[in-house]
Amino acid sequence: MDIEKFKNSSTGRLIKTARNYWAFIPNPLPPAGLDKFSAEFVRILSEADRGIGVLKSLSNLIPNPNLLVAPYVRKEAVQSSRIEGTQASLSDIFYYEASKEKPKHADVLEVLNYVKAMNYGISRLKGLPLSLRLVKELHLKLMEGARGEKMKSGEYRTTQNWIGPPGCSLTDATYVPPPVPEMNEALGQWEKFLHNDNSIAPLIKCALMHYQFEAIHPFLDGNGRVGRLLISFYLYGKDYLKYPILYLSDFFEKHRNEYYDLLLGVSQNGNWDGWLKYFIRGVAEQSKFAEETGHKILDLQKKYRQQLQKESVSMPVFQLLDMLFLNPFVSLPGISDYLKITWPTAKASVERLVKLGILKEVSGRKRSRIYCAEKLLNILSEG
Repeated sequence: MDIEKFKNSSTGRLIKTARNYWAFIPNPLPPAGLDKFSAEFVRILSEADRGIGVLKSLSNLIPNPNLLVAPYVRKEAVQSSRIEGTQASLSDIFYYEASKEKPKHADVLEVLNYVKAMNYGISRLKGLPLSLRLVKELHLKLMEGARGEKMKSGEYRTTQNWIGPPGCSLTDATYVPPPVPEMNEALGQWEKFLHNDNSIAPLIKCALMHYQFEAIHPFLDGNGRVGRLLISFYLYGKDYLKYPILYLSDFFEKHRNEYYDLLLGVSQNGNWDGWLKYFIRGVAEQSKFAEETGHKILDLQKKYRQQLQKESVSMPVFQLLDMLFLNPFVSLPGISDYLKITWPTAKASVERLVKLGILKEVSGRKRSRIYCAEKLLNILSEG
C-alpha cells in the first residue's frame, strides 16, 4: 500500500502491524463538517428527495407492490454481481427461476444467491433492525454454494485481507483494511452509528454507512455485494422507502471506475464531498429511472388486461398474465403450482397468450418448455 497517499487523510489513520505491513483504520462516523454543503450539493440532494417521493407515490398506485419489487430485486442482483465480474444476464436469472433447472454456470448461482439474500433481508427487517447480526446472516445467504463459500460464509474474517490487482500482495496492495482487532472495534462503531438518532439526512447517512462498511471490509469475500445490499435495506428499514424499489448498483455499474475511485478517495484524501455528490446523484438518477420503468410496466399490464377483456378470456388467463409481471418466463409446472390450477388449464392459458402474441416459446424443446413475455422482458432489461 502506498502510504504516501494515505498519511495525510482526515478520515482515518495508518498503522504498522507486527507483520510489518501498513493498514488503514477509518475514523468513527459521522465525520466533521457535514453541515457545510455547497449549493450544488443541496440541489442534488433536493432532486434525490423528490425522486424518492415520486417512487413512494408510484408504489401507492400499485395493488400488488411485488409487481415492481420482484423484477427490481433481480435487476439489482445482476448489476451488483456484475460489478464483481459476473456475466449473468437478467434473462438468465428469470429463466432459471422459471425452469427450476440447476444453473450451469457459477455466475448465475451467485446472482440467484443475491436474490435470495435480498428477499431474506426484506423479510428479516420486519423483526430485526439492520445490525451486525443481520449482516452476517446476509453474507451466509449470499455465499451459500457459490465460489466463495469456503471463505467463512456468514463469519467475519479472522485473518487480514487486502484490495488490489490480481496476484498482488499485502505490501503492494491498493488498500489494506483494518487488522482483525481494529476491524472488530470499527464494526461496533459502525453499528452504533446506524442506530444513533441524529439529524443527518437519511441519504447522507446511507452514503456514509456504505463507505465505512467497504473501508472496514469485514469478510474475506463478498464485501462489495453485501455493502450494496445494505443500501436498500437501510433506506427500507428506516421507512424512507415504503417498498424496496430503489437500487443503486445499476448506477454504480455504469460508473464503476468512479465508484471505486471515490470510495478510495475518501480514505486517501478525505474526499467526502466527491463521494456524497456521486452517491446522491445516483439516487436521483435511479429514482427517475425506476419511476419511468414502473410506469412502463404498469402501462403494459393495463394494455394486456384490456386486450384480454376484449377477448373475453377465462380467469386463469388473467391470473397467468399477472404472474408474468413477477417473472416474464414461465413453465407449465410452475404455472400449475403457482396458480393452483390443473395442467390442462395451465396449458390452455399459455396457448391463449401465445395466440395473442403476449407469450412466446423460447426453449425450443418438445417437453419442459419455457415461455417468455418478451415485451415485458425488454422493459425490465432497459439500461
